[in-house]
Amino acid sequence: MIVTKQAVLRRFWYAVMPMSLLDEGQQGFTLLGEKIVLWKTAEGKIACLQDRCCHRTAKLSLGFVENDNIVCGYHGWTFDTAGACVRIPQRPDEPISAKHCVKAFRAEEKYGYVWVALDDPLTGIPEIPEAALPGFRQVPEFYEPWKIGALRLMENSFDSAHVAYVHRETFGDVAQPEVGAREVDVSDFGFDSAYDSPVVVRGDTAQKAVVTADGRTVRHTHSTWYMPFARRTAIRYPHGLQHVLITCATPMDDGNTMVVQWVYRNDTEADVASADVVAFDRAVTLEDQLILESCEADVPLSTQDGEELHMPSDRPGLIMRRMLSQLLREHGETEQRAFA
Repeated sequence: MIVTKQAVLRRFWYAVMPMSLLDEGQQGFTLLGEKIVLWKTAEGKIACLQDRCCHRTAKLSLGFVENDNIVCGYHGWTFDTAGACVRIPQRPDEPISAKHCVKAFRAEEKYGYVWVALDDPLTGIPEIPEAALPGFRQVPEFYEPWKIGALRLMENSFDSAHVAYVHRETFGDVAQPEVGAREVDVSDFGFDSAYDSPVVVRGDTAQKAVVTADGRTVRHTHSTWYMPFARRTAIRYPHGLQHVLITCATPMDDGNTMVVQWVYRNDTEADVASADVVAFDRAVTLEDQLILESCEADVPLSTQDGEELHMPSDRPGLIMRRMLSQLLREHGETEQRAFA
């Protein structure tokens, strides 16, 4: 599936950057091939426009913010948060036509991140229960581009079978490659999946993050897929530690994805330093990145044509593919492929 050619994917919310980046001024981003510019008003609201001045197509992100408006760095044309041109310096006394405008997009802040929907959203921003629960802290982890397709990362997040091999240096065990069946409870725009898995706690980095000196433990995992490219994975260890991963695979274009990840934990900084939490998850994600960047970004949604072969543990990913196929059909679209 070529994500930039599937119009319905524009109708979801995507985490595009940490809110703190807007403290530095306007920021450019590419979402589903659409170049956008974002900035924060004096009241803290987020503005999002197409990153293209309607005069000579210069990037507005190369300009500056003035009185809550964005000023093009080329000729000074100025646009308000709704995209209307409010000033043309070279024509100070002439009325400005409504045609002089830039497309605006929806943007909101949630969980400390900027979320954008390019078209009328089909769902809300995912609800993360731990964000409102007492006793949980939030630890920012990653905001970085990977050369992968967003669906590859989502499938990988629910793939139990890759752990033994991809993560053999961190918490996997090649001597135990078999995986049990996963429960999958499907909803309108995603699913929940739960399973238990034995893991190795290998080395000081893992022991600090998991808070155990035992060489092995069991993780009870409850994961939620939020269509199309976000997940929550709540990991509970026998000694009570909860480590809840939020991963957003935000598609910049067909071959590049911004990985936005943070975690919630039911401990404190005094118990485990944030740096130690990030260090372990960093080691794990680097293993994923190496493999995933070797895979083709164009994930076929068909599960029957033999282009990619499957095994029982692939079930969550196959459900994703079938649900995305159904989404396209419901909105009058056909799957677009790189070779078409």
